Amino acid sequence: MTSPARLLFASSHPGPTVTVTVLAAVIAAAVGHPVWLVVLVALTVVAGQLSIGLANDWIDADRDRAVGRSDKPVARGLIRKETVRDAAVVTAGIAVVLSLFLGPVAAVAHLVLVAAGWAYDAGLKRSVWSVAPFVVAFGLLPVVAVSAGADAQLPAAWAIATGAVFGVAIHCTNVLPDLVDDEATGVRGFPHRLGLHAAGVVAFASLVVAAGLVLVGQLGGDDPVRGLGVVLAVTGTVVVVVLAVVGVRLVLTGPPTRVLFRLVIVSSLVLVVELGLAGARLVA
Repeated sequence: MTSPARLLFASSHPGPTVTVTVLAAVIAAAVGHPVWLVVLVALTVVAGQLSIGLANDWIDADRDRAVGRSDKPVARGLIRKETVRDAAVVTAGIAVVLSLFLGPVAAVAHLVLVAAGWAYDAGLKRSVWSVAPFVVAFGLLPVVAVSAGADAQLPAAWAIATGAVFGVAIHCTNVLPDLVDDEATGVRGFPHRLGLHAAGVVAFASLVVAAGLVLVGQLGGDDPVRGLGVVLAVTGTVVVVVLAVVGVRLVLTGPPTRVLFRLVIVSSLVLVVELGLAGARLVA
């Protein structure tokens, strides 16, 4: 029998949760925060992401059950909806408390980030504004990571823009495989209104824009990367562009699958490495 802890973790959207946490930790380390602060950023972000993921499965439990979502423990009856709800509330509370130790700027940014995620779960996902929480949350993630601590530095504008654009890619590709099920249960968010092909193209075009922003951030400004850094920056951008081309082809020639979302996750890891290489250039 699967333990309740594993069922709760499976209900928390572990892929995005881990990816967002790693991204925040890498950014925090890249700007030179001490180890204890990097760990605090990671713990705060993971608590917030767990709460958002758990809230999603709790609020959507009946809808997921109606469409037979086999990847959802709640929909399969393996764990009670109330248990997932309680876990969502508890992790949200932990995220709030931990945020207070990050410093005022990072704390406010993270609380807004988590609130955006909960707003999406609670109803924005059913509107044309469904993409807004992703733009806000991913745009604020660099603020949380960079401004943590007593100094409260702010990230460069290109880093915030990269996060915001990346949020569009995450939202669209995550929704694509569920378009039919969502339509059947009254969910018509931003990607649904665009349609399969248009939403897919927008998602992977956003990836290319995000990669371009990271590249410009590393090569431009007062302290650009040099030598091997230039090679790595350009290589990373090319990899993301190739993945985006593959994604567009899959969208236009076949049915939507979770492979599309995995392509975005892989691309995000490439961007994470690039952001790590950017180092202090992340600071405004």
